[in-house]
Amino acid sequence: MARTRWNERFLASTRGRIVGLLRRGSRTVNELADEVGLTDNAVRAHLAGLERDGLVEQEGVRRAIGKPAHVYRLTVEAESLFPKAYAFMVSELVGELRERLGEDALADALRAIGRRAGANAGVTGAGPLERLGGLLPLMEAIGAEADMTREGTKVVITGHACPLATAVAEEPRVCSFLEGVLAGAVDAPVRQFCEHGDRPRCRFEVETAG
Repeated sequence: MARTRWNERFLASTRGRIVGLLRRGSRTVNELADEVGLTDNAVRAHLAGLERDGLVEQEGVRRAIGKPAHVYRLTVEAESLFPKAYAFMVSELVGELRERLGEDALADALRAIGRRAGANAGVTGAGPLERLGGLLPLMEAIGAEADMTREGTKVVITGHACPLATAVAEEPRVCSFLEGVLAGAVDAPVRQFCEHGDRPRCRFEVETAG
């Protein structure tokens, strides 16, 4: 949620306006300056900062009368700044599953869907311990930052945030999906002990014995 608020504030700033214009199409410094009401030099300064942040890149040069103009575009990474329909879609899908399957079967269905996704995620290794090495990159890929610690025969995965926070706040059983993803990826028993509420946090225990 904090990341979402930061994105909203950024997109309302001058650099955010430039990013929004470039999302609609590539532009030159002159074109951006005209649209945001700044001088060419001011726009160049903003573009330099956006380039350092990996949000903007030069696409090429547009040749016209006079000096050639550099053309700028957004990088693929910049798309992460914009709102996505994922949370809305997940909430609607979970609601439909609950209606069709009933309350009792919802968690099992979400866990099974997650397990299939985890098994297809490409995490490799001769056994659970080896495959655990591929879990953190997998979790980062789905938007979760996490740490792993060893506790006896278990490995505890603790998340610093929940990639499905909006859906989990409405329906805590959505955590069963991530539980299934981890179980499918590692091919070992996984139990979730996530914190729910307004600020969900992930916690999973992976059994590595045997």
